[in-house]
Amino acid sequence: MDLARLRRFGFLTLPNYSMIACANAIEALRMANRLRDEAAYEWQVVTTDGVPATASNGMMLHPTVLLETAAPFDILFVCGGIDVRQSVSRPVLTVLRRLARQGIPLGALCTGSFALAEARLLRGYRCAIHWENLDAVREEFPDTDFVTGMFTIDRDRATCTGGIAPLDMMLEIIAARFGRSLAARISAQFLVARDRDGASPQPTLARAAAPHPQLEKAVRLLEETPDQPMSAGEIAQRTNISARQIERLFRKHLGQSPAAFSTGLRLDRARTLLRETGLPVTEIGIACGFASASHFSAAFRARFGHPPRAERQIGSSSSQTSHRPS
Repeated sequence: MDLARLRRFGFLTLPNYSMIACANAIEALRMANRLRDEAAYEWQVVTTDGVPATASNGMMLHPTVLLETAAPFDILFVCGGIDVRQSVSRPVLTVLRRLARQGIPLGALCTGSFALAEARLLRGYRCAIHWENLDAVREEFPDTDFVTGMFTIDRDRATCTGGIAPLDMMLEIIAARFGRSLAARISAQFLVARDRDGASPQPTLARAAAPHPQLEKAVRLLEETPDQPMSAGEIAQRTNISARQIERLFRKHLGQSPAAFSTGLRLDRARTLLRETGLPVTEIGIACGFASASHFSAAFRARFGHPPRAERQIGSSSSQTSHRPS
């Protein structure tokens, strides 16, 4: 995909999409137009029925137009958010497959990548998605290379994580046409210290809690190898940090041993897989590094107060009653 040739952008908003992700992408294009003093870029917010989708914050974007009657796009981004599995309807999958057959480049913001994967349009592609959803989609779509970076552009697919990361991806697109100087001016207007490249690692919750660079290195290792329980000695060997220092850093900054922290990460991952995939409980336990079903069940119950098999029902009930932002 020639980024410099992109002029007209479509944003397909799904129910409960992340407004911050969508708005950041659009605002980058708006600011480029303002600083260039010309209509360098055009964009439209669309839905499959023409009715504005409600974002996860309860708000809507206007104007929203019917996808079928919208102006032609150079690229269409699917904008996802929370409960994306319920938001990807048959009409959405149908239109995405049709656009792909027509050779229109496709992209995704936040969990919109799930829609492309569900439509089988990411086979053999690199793809970025919010860290909270990585474990589930990796298990469900093994033929897609889900990366841990902020965004990735692979041939005719441009996928991005959530939050403010779409701004970074749009700066990359704008820079391809107008140069880094314009991207830097846009960053300055938005009070962003610097634009991050696509390979920049996502600041996950666990890494954000690791204020020491060597501790962050160890935490990243545990996050990237969830099926491999490690002792402090094994972590030390893989990170070139002494086992004694590993123990000290974890207890000082995270208040627990490396083993306890690792178990917590793996159980949190298991909880996500139980809620977001249909994988059998035993498979999930193995994927999260537990040697037996009994060990997995006991550890899960100790952390969450109920067995793994009860998690799906609890997760389903909470998703119907909660309204948390994305």
